[in-house]
This record gives sequence, C-alpha cells and structure tokens, in this order.
Amino acid sequence: MNYKQPKYLFVISSFFVTALLISNIIAVKPISLWGITLPAAVIIFPVSYILGDVLTEVYGYAAAKKVILLGFLCNLLAVFAIIVAQILPGADFWDAQSSFERILGFTPRLLLASFAAYLIGEIVNARIMATLKELTKGRFLWVRTIGSTLVGQGLDSLIFLTIAFVGIFPLTILLTLILNQWLFKVSYEVLATPLTYAAVDYLKQIEGLESDLLLAPEK
Repeated sequence: MNYKQPKYLFVISSFFVTALLISNIIAVKPISLWGITLPAAVIIFPVSYILGDVLTEVYGYAAAKKVILLGFLCNLLAVFAIIVAQILPGADFWDAQSSFERILGFTPRLLLASFAAYLIGEIVNARIMATLKELTKGRFLWVRTIGSTLVGQGLDSLIFLTIAFVGIFPLTILLTLILNQWLFKVSYEVLATPLTYAAVDYLKQIEGLESDLLLAPEK
C-alpha cells in the first residue's frame, strides 16, 4: 500500500475531542426528555461514538485508539485547569465562587467513573467495530456501527453510573438510569446511521483509505 497523509483525520479527531470535553462540562445538568431523566451530556456525547466509528472505519483501529487516548489526555488537562481555577483566590469583586464550584466542581468518585467509562467504552467500541469489519469483509456498515454501540455505550453507562452512584441510589433506580441512558444512546446512533454512511463514504473517497489499515500494528 502506498501511504499518503490523511487530509481529514485531524478534523475528525478535533471534533471527537471537542464533543468529549463539552459533554463532560454540561453533564452536570439533569434534563427531562419524554419523561426520562438524563444528563445533558446525552445531547452530544453519543456524537463521540459516531465519530469514533468513522475514525475506525476510515482510518483503522490503531488510529482510532490513538485519538481516544488523546481525548483522555485532553480531558485530564481540562479537569486540571478547572481544579486549579477553583482553588485560586478570586478577585475582590468575584461573588460567584459557590456557583462556579457547584457547576464545574469535581469529586474523585465522579472523575474515576467518567475516566473509566470513557476509556473502556470507547476502546471496546472501536475494537468491536474493527473486528466486525473483518468478519463482514467490509459489508453491512450499519451492523458494525450499531453492534459496537450496543456494547460500547452499554459499558459506558454501566461503568459510569455504577461507580458514581452505587450505594447512593437504590438498585432499582440505578438499573433504570443505566437502561434509559443505554437505550437513548443506541437510539441516537440508529437515527444517525444515514449521516454515518454519508461521512464514511465521503471520507473514503477523499482519503483513498480502506480496510488494509483496519487492524494495522500499533507502533
């Protein structure tokens, strides 16, 4: 294979990381959709999974994994900056410290839940996507995107909510929250399937990349 520099890998990666960071910031607000309580992060966090699918499908598992780890490091940087800003003394006229801490503050338990859910969910999603592509010989993209999301988003919801709220919420409520989030995220992926197809087809044509990069050895 003649290697050429991907044109849009940087762009897709940037949107992936941005979706992750925004979702972590807005997750603090619970919202109600059709009578179901969900974190506001569901507005955009599933986008990171869709972009993860595009990365794996077009650029290969090795590239997708690197972007996932980059997102993790960027999230760490954001958390560090917010914690430092919270600790530093405010100006004399600053009277919103409690609001700042309430909205942007972190607890070690929530951080652990968020980081573990993200890493495991995203990497498993990418790995399943890549494996299914080999098994289906590049056919049935919808099977790969939805199948990987079923497992990846399921793990993400299960890990995050369990670590964050076990012992705080009754088990029945916790299981309901996990199920609701999982169903919403999977539905999001299903509805976005036509857009995923369009993005993948366009990028493959522009980049000239195919499945020979799928499970390329990581350096």
